[in-house]
Amino acid sequence: MPNHDEAAAVRPLTLAWVSRHLEAGERIVGTQALHGGITADMRRLTIGTRDGDTRHLVLRTFADMEHAEDWLHREAGALTLLTGSDVPAPGLVAVDPTAARCEYPSLLMTHLAGRTVLADEGLETRVPLLARQLVAIHAVRPAVRPREYVALTTADTVVTPKGADAAAWAAAIDVIRKPAPPYEGRFLHRDFQPGNVLFDGEPSRPAGARIAGVVDWAGACWGPTDLDVAHCATNLALLHGPAWGLRFAEAYEEAGGVLAATASERLYWQVRDGLACSEEVRLVSQPWREAGRTELTTQAVEGRLDAYVTAVMEALG
Repeated sequence: MPNHDEAAAVRPLTLAWVSRHLEAGERIVGTQALHGGITADMRRLTIGTRDGDTRHLVLRTFADMEHAEDWLHREAGALTLLTGSDVPAPGLVAVDPTAARCEYPSLLMTHLAGRTVLADEGLETRVPLLARQLVAIHAVRPAVRPREYVALTTADTVVTPKGADAAAWAAAIDVIRKPAPPYEGRFLHRDFQPGNVLFDGEPSRPAGARIAGVVDWAGACWGPTDLDVAHCATNLALLHGPAWGLRFAEAYEEAGGVLAATASERLYWQVRDGLACSEEVRLVSQPWREAGRTELTTQAVEGRLDAYVTAVMEALG
């Protein structure tokens, strides 16, 4: 009998689908829930090989089917595109975007060793590594351009935190009332942030010495490099303090990345991502607390977001 975590139980049709994509003589011997995802259930599958060894695969399942087909098509396309590139991404094994074979839309991919690192310790080392990795992602040149990015946040949907600097937020909201600046498009991850980056976990290496993988490519699209940089910057600001958000843009340029030419253009993208985060602070902060950052309550994260948006307006406004 497979060794299943109760929370990791995989439904019968999906198990049969996965089994059809294994090598001859292989079987599923265990499943484990992976925590930290927001939009999908993630499970690590332990596969018993014919020679008595084991290997791992990762199963992504979307119980909420509203956007699943689109996300899975995009992720499958991105993983295929990145095969053989300098970007350490999972390999695509199989995908069922419409739940034709599985109970829910699903994607099966190879498992990457490594772990997410969300602690403050070692951040000085990790930030340049994150920046270099993002530059490498933006250097990918797809033969077929993915779809254009979509920005869902509007000036009317921003949620100003309680006790926030009202003047700074009003000015920031006015920034995104304007049309988006022109940009030269690049291949984007669209959710590049510490929770989607795996670091080498070898005991002989200090935490964060090497990036072992980048995961969650469901938002891959085409757009301005500033958008990916701004998203990682916002996450760093909320995880580690506002100064680290501002630092990331510098680190990206130091790594050879190119951002918008003018301060006003950069401001637009930096502010847009910070304001977008205002709508989902509770959703974003919960996985961080589950990962051990228990001090990052919704209120604490809102305070950091307020400080970061204010700092961006002061730096670039």
